[in-house]
This record gives sequence, C-alpha cells and structure tokens, in this order.
Amino acid sequence: MFECLSDLPPHQEIGMPSLSPTMTEGNIARWLKKEGDKVSPGEVLCEVETDKATVEMECMEEGYLAKIIRGDGAKEIKVGEVIAITVEEEGDIAKFKDYQPSASEPATAAPKEKSAAPPPKKQAVEEPTREPEPKVSKPTAPPPSGDRIFASPLARKLAEEKNVPLSSIKGTGPEGLIVKGDIDDYLASGAKEVSAPSRAKVATDAALDYTDVPISQIRKITASRLLLSKQTIPHYYLTVDTCVDKLMSLRTKLNSLQEASGGARISVNDLVIKAAALALRKVPQCNSSWTDDYIRQYHNVNINVAVQTDHGLFVPVIRDADKKGLSAIGEEVKQLAKKAKENSLKPQDYEGGTFTVSNLGGPFGVKQFCAIINPPQAGILAVGSAEKRVVPGSGPEEFKFASFMAVTLSCDHRVIDGAIGAEWLKAFKGYIENPESMLL
Repeated sequence: MFECLSDLPPHQEIGMPSLSPTMTEGNIARWLKKEGDKVSPGEVLCEVETDKATVEMECMEEGYLAKIIRGDGAKEIKVGEVIAITVEEEGDIAKFKDYQPSASEPATAAPKEKSAAPPPKKQAVEEPTREPEPKVSKPTAPPPSGDRIFASPLARKLAEEKNVPLSSIKGTGPEGLIVKGDIDDYLASGAKEVSAPSRAKVATDAALDYTDVPISQIRKITASRLLLSKQTIPHYYLTVDTCVDKLMSLRTKLNSLQEASGGARISVNDLVIKAAALALRKVPQCNSSWTDDYIRQYHNVNINVAVQTDHGLFVPVIRDADKKGLSAIGEEVKQLAKKAKENSLKPQDYEGGTFTVSNLGGPFGVKQFCAIINPPQAGILAVGSAEKRVVPGSGPEEFKFASFMAVTLSCDHRVIDGAIGAEWLKAFKGYIENPESMLL
C-alpha cells in the first residue's frame, strides 16, 4: 500500500501483494469487505489465489474502503497492480466513485517518499485519461491495402484476447489505423462472431465432444515451474528396491501402541519421510540447491510432501523432519493434506522446503516412476508401491516371499554427483530395511 499524491483527497492505492517467492500474478477469489466499509489493521480485505494457495490479504492501516478496482473473480493481476483504494475520512469515499489508477506510472513502483515534490500539474491533469488513442507507432505507410492491416499494439493485443478479427474492423485512427476504441465499439455492437474457422478446426469440432476446463492460477504456475525445471535442470535418476518386511512389522507394533494410547495410526509414508530426512542428515550434499555462484547446503531438513487435490498439486512442508518423531510427522502430514484439499494453505505451510517426497505407490499402486525436481531443490524421491516377490531362502532350492518397494531419486547433476546420489540411496535403504535404527 502506498499514498498517492494527486488533486484527490489523501488516499492509498492497494496493490496486489507478493504472497509467495515465486508469485508474479494472482487472482481475486472474493472480497470480504465492500466499498464504504471501515477497515482496521489486521482485518481481512480479500482472498487472493496465488501460485500456491488461496491466501487472506489483511489491511495494514485504518480507514475506509473507497473503491474496489479489481472485483471478485478478477484474474491474472500482476504483482503491484492496483486492486483497491482506501481513504482516511468517510466523507471522501464518494469522491472516488469513478476513480481509475494512473496509467502513466507502473503499479509496482516503490512507495513515494513523503518529502518528494508533487508531480507537475500537467501530469495530474493527464492521469485520469486512461488509454487515449495511441500516440505512438503511428504508421506513415499508406492506408491498409490487400492483406496488410494497420493496428496499434494495444488494439492488436485486445483483439487477440477477445478473438476479434481485425479484417472485419474499419480503423478510425490516422490513415485508417485500428485503435482500441474500434475494438471496444465492435464488441459493444454485439458482433462477437469470429471469422469462419478453418476447415481443419470445423472437422475437429464436429468429430470431437469435449469440455474446456479453466486453468487455475495454482496449476498455471506449477506448470511453468515444472517446465522450467525440466528444461534447465540436468536430471538423472537412480532406482533401488528396498525390502519393507521389517518396516511393515515395526509399523504394526507401533500402531498397536498408538491405538492403545488413543494416538493416530502411522502410515508407511510417515516412515518414508523420516527415513528420507535422516538420510539427508547423513548425506547433507543432497540437502542443497544450486546458484550460479555457489551451492547452498542447508542445515535444516525440511521435507515437502506432494499432495494431489482438485485444485492442483500442492507440496506442504514438514520442517525439521529429522528431529521429529513418527507420530508428530504423521499428525502434521494429515493436517497439511487437509488444508491443501480445502485450498487453505498459508505461505508458511509450503515455503522453505529443502527436499521433496512424492508417493504414488501407497495411494495409487504405481510400481515405479521418475519425478520432476521441485526447484530450487536438488532432489526429489519418487516412492512406488510394495509388491511381494519370491526370493532365495537360506538353503539350496529354498525360496520365500518378501515385499519390496521401488524408490527413484531424481537428482540435479550440478549439485549431486552420481556417487553422492548413490550414497544417499544407500543410507535411505538402510533406514527402511532396518527401521529400528530410525528410533535411536
């Protein structure tokens, strides 16, 4: 929030906040305050859908909500873009009925210093005039002819967003230039039909029955981060089979104790998280991230746990998992998974992870898979399902059954060399196959 210096009464422009380190834009889920409401520090103004979750945005100063610039459901709002106006005096609310933020200054500008000189009068007069007919890029070429269409950059952008064919519009700008007002007039007239689609598209539409599912902000950012990860991080993969017979036996004993004391049951995933955390403590090179100037090795072992929901993929974090007991880990995972499914995670619930565990074995029966690294981390463990196999017994021609679980470590080769990755998997396998050692 920052104070604006203009001819209007004292007021503040509230910008879209950056609510996570990777957030570049957000959506307004809903406003909890309406225009004219009094607001106090700490009160929730609105719910913002970030790249990670839906987060409550709190008021920082006392006043009145004079104008909501971006209403419920507004999408793809850049960080810093003005979303609302507050005033100090209730009587000033009506003066902002038709207020629009200045188009001459980026909304991400830093707060102006109190001692800064006010802008020239000429600027103040021009500010309310949003998006006049473009005065840049005027073509000096002859009027449009043939297939060449002259339009301002803003008009082209709007036409592309609204799927408006420029060939159907007559420009009213200099020398036939199509300007934004021409696009607005076209849309206002109800002529929203696009030019005839190509034969290929007609054939496709006629042959297929489909539904276009809107992409949530969370899914959009997750997609861009995973694409960046796969394109820029040199992945390699190491897979081992771990015998889980002793792990299952220990889990059964621990759950008997839990039930007797009224505690919650411990899952295989809780044991996997604990084993991964202890292996990271033993092989700290894997608890690191890459920068262009150095490798940062973390002293905290914070495990992100992948959780699939209807809203998209979330990775809430278990902090200091190497220092927590299995019961505490299990309870924390359940609480965070519940919040993820309710889309109510806070930034502190998912930020600060140093390694990720993704388990598709227990919930879905996936035998083995390779996961994409969650940047800026250097590793992620993909956990498959346990299956019974026939293995050699102690004597000749003797056989027995044993249960094995496949796990695959995806490594950033810039940080984790092959031998280091193998050393980490050896440590992890040791904890899984001798689970009592995790309790020491």
